[in-house]
Amino acid sequence: MADDVQAQKKMAKKLEKQKIPQRTKVQRQVRLFEHLHQYEREVSLTQSLSFRSCTIHPAIVRLGVQYAEGVICGSNARCLAMLVAFKQVIADYTTPAHKELSRDLEARIKPYISFLNQCRLMSVSMGNAIKYLKYNISCGTRDLSEIEAKQNLIDSIDDYIKIKIILPAKAISTFVIEDKKIVDNDVIVVYACSSLVLRVLRTAHENGIKFRVIVIDGRPRMEGKEMLRRLVRAGIKCSYMLINAVSYAMQEATKVFLGAHALLANGCVMSRVGSSQLALVAKSFNVSVLVCCETYKFCERGQTDSFVLNELGDPDDLVNIGNKTAYLSDWRDYNSLTLLNLVYDVTPPEFVSVVITELGLIPCTSVPVVLRMKQVETAET
Repeated sequence: MADDVQAQKKMAKKLEKQKIPQRTKVQRQVRLFEHLHQYEREVSLTQSLSFRSCTIHPAIVRLGVQYAEGVICGSNARCLAMLVAFKQVIADYTTPAHKELSRDLEARIKPYISFLNQCRLMSVSMGNAIKYLKYNISCGTRDLSEIEAKQNLIDSIDDYIKIKIILPAKAISTFVIEDKKIVDNDVIVVYACSSLVLRVLRTAHENGIKFRVIVIDGRPRMEGKEMLRRLVRAGIKCSYMLINAVSYAMQEATKVFLGAHALLANGCVMSRVGSSQLALVAKSFNVSVLVCCETYKFCERGQTDSFVLNELGDPDDLVNIGNKTAYLSDWRDYNSLTLLNLVYDVTPPEFVSVVITELGLIPCTSVPVVLRMKQVETAET
């Protein structure tokens, strides 16, 4: 927690030992959220890195900057980019003399993970992928030569990408078509830009289903514009409106499709801020809310609100309002004014009709069962 002095001192010592630059302390933060880390783009983390003394792989440095600047965003995209970067790290790795590959490589990637976490907090999908990678480093490289061990790790990363990200997206799209969750004349409401929801809608369109999409968007990221571009490019009829007009969109909507950052153990859905508001309005209009989520985003953590654990974006992102005058540009000059830029919110399970995963259509409350199944599979392997 950011307000825990002892924890912050311990983290500072760890980063200093790993030679990782630490984020500068934020100037001002909403008091209710002082326990959360707030990342601001005032000073680049790479500014203090030296090319001679830097121990971080260039692929990781580049990835961290892309995370911090918001070039790579979205749970799947961030996880995929991280795994590709770690493939490059493994390919360039050479075991030092008198050292064991599994122990040295695991120790080598720990500072890389710390650096990426300083650039932007890890997503649940990234955390699960790192657990998988560490497990394969410790258990999948025994009794193998260095070349064989490295190739084995690269192949395991490729398998993870295929089995956990690519094939589940295909399976989820198939379930939506087979179970007729999208039919002719449907008016589907989507929020922001989800790569998985986009894949589902494209597949439905390619199967000849005639439907219309209403893209709901919200500040500060305005990701819905990219969703709109991709849907129009695919030939799907679309409308676009901001989240403050969502009640008007629900009057003609037949279904709501949402992506997810994570599915929590108590059945709550953690997603882009604004998703819970959309689900609440849909519930009041008796419109079904369908969440598309791969099981590798399932999390053992339970959470009932957006306050205990969340991510705070740069408050200056709220200042820019396009071509209009930025009235809040001098907000730091007013001691009584603080800006809050929450990244995620939590949707209660009673607002969600069904969760569509690669395992099939399940209720939100089935998350613990799926996690238990995964633990059994891991133990058997």
